[in-house]
Amino acid sequence: MEKTIAVIHGDGIGPEIVEQAIAVLRCTAQRFGHSFTFIPAEMGGCAIDKYGVNLPQQSLDTCLAADAVLLGAVGGPKWDGVEKTNRPEKALLKLRSALGLYANLRPAQLFGQLSDASPLRREIVANGIDFLVVRELIGGIYFGEHQTDEIDGEPVATDVMRYAQNEIERIARTAFEAARKRRHLVTSVDKSNVLDCSRLWRQTVQSIAAEYPDVELRHMLVDNCAMQIVRDPAQFDVILTENMFGDILSDEASMITGSIGIIPSASLGAGSRGMYEPIHGSAPDIAGQDKANPIGTILSAAMMLRYSFDLAKEADAIEAAVSKVLNAGYRTADIAGDHTTVIGCAEMGQRIAREI
Repeated sequence: MEKTIAVIHGDGIGPEIVEQAIAVLRCTAQRFGHSFTFIPAEMGGCAIDKYGVNLPQQSLDTCLAADAVLLGAVGGPKWDGVEKTNRPEKALLKLRSALGLYANLRPAQLFGQLSDASPLRREIVANGIDFLVVRELIGGIYFGEHQTDEIDGEPVATDVMRYAQNEIERIARTAFEAARKRRHLVTSVDKSNVLDCSRLWRQTVQSIAAEYPDVELRHMLVDNCAMQIVRDPAQFDVILTENMFGDILSDEASMITGSIGIIPSASLGAGSRGMYEPIHGSAPDIAGQDKANPIGTILSAAMMLRYSFDLAKEADAIEAAVSKVLNAGYRTADIAGDHTTVIGCAEMGQRIAREI
């Protein structure tokens, strides 16, 4: 198989973690007889510095022409003063919209080797943590109108949350299809006791559920869900929710697994092309120090093989390699705990690649 991958190194620790994911992908391609071509595309703060814009047209064209996109991280305090529509983070919204990536899949899975790193009590962790957050990605309040006006002599800010029925239908089907490959349970999260958007969300998800009689549907308010994730995460299989709620809940879910540095994500649309990235930020405070954890990016590469290229065996091989390195006791600083075998970003990537 021959595939082209657009690579956005991004800002902060982005270049370090992406290079380790590329090394792992090269080893995987060699072992299984594939050919992956990596084409760089600049986006975020580095693109602002070089071109004056957060997402140059040539970078967007590269991503549109590729079979998949691998992203490190963008942003940082260096660009806080940039005009708001040109901030590094806005480039992500532009790219997701241009690629039609409406579904964000974020697994929350606790590696057994990292159970001590979870902040949850042992008796909770013992029940297991393995669920998937399916977040709507290109609608809701992040893509609504944003404005600040002066009314009666004081600033008044307005942010519009908007959802159309068809937007809810397509993300709901994504969640139900994912549940069919897991434990056949969808928990739809909303705020239907307050928001009209959430009332439409609940009604629409309920109607889509009729197409999946083999999948159980539960509804839960978002504030309750936030509590339940830390009280009893084992109750969840697939969590389906809108853009802002999903952003918050998936970050909460990542922390109960021990570290935000090990959680991957996939952003998918109607076709096979997707964008794959770790859920953490650019961490400029440790950039260039070989301290970053590349596992989230490496597991994102595994998701790329699984979802965009339909290479399940290859994805399994990467995930198994990560598990073997953790079994051997190697840790980056963020997941070290009491371990004395603390290694850097590059060595972690190299060890995982060697296992493959």
